[in-house]
Amino acid sequence: MIAARDLGSVCSQLRGELGLGEPFADPGVAYFGLRNSVFALSDTFLEVVSPHAENTSAGRLIERRGGDCGYMLMFQVDDVAAARARAAEESVREVFEVSVDDMSEVHLHPADMRGAIVSLSEPTPPESWRWAGPDWQTRSVPLRVCGARIAVADPETVAARWSRVLGASAARAGIHFDADEQDRGPVEIILRGADRPAFTAGGVRFSFEKEE
Repeated sequence: MIAARDLGSVCSQLRGELGLGEPFADPGVAYFGLRNSVFALSDTFLEVVSPHAENTSAGRLIERRGGDCGYMLMFQVDDVAAARARAAEESVREVFEVSVDDMSEVHLHPADMRGAIVSLSEPTPPESWRWAGPDWQTRSVPLRVCGARIAVADPETVAARWSRVLGASAARAGIHFDADEQDRGPVEIILRGADRPAFTAGGVRFSFEKEE
């Protein structure tokens, strides 16, 4: 997920660069003082959020970073209750929790996880994704989000914590950590499904990995 000052400008660039379909605007993010656009890439998703109220977490991060930046990573898990228990064992605080008929989800505090807000989601059925809106499959394009790169001051410690919370190796999930004393957080999104040069949008580098 990217946090952007100008939602329309960043989304227009992404659609032009990646050939993305029409995004879904989730009215529920108004709860956080945000507007958003959610794009479907195969059965993965790319979201851009933009503050439209004062004193939002996304707005504060944009100010600290000095511009648009990476904001959140969302992971689908088989058992969100078990994942929450693992996070509690790590003394990781929860900043948001929701449970509805087709989705259970929790957001974990970025100061505890380090690098980004981490969202753990258990959709029911597993192939559904409420946050992408109705009929998102018809708007999906043949690309896939397959990983991300996160810049943090202590990458080995942070990678170990993420792995314990996720219940699987962060690297195996496509998450890579680079040493960075500025703690810039998510700096790169890695995609599959296209052979083209990398580009930057919303303060984040988009690179492409060959299909295995």
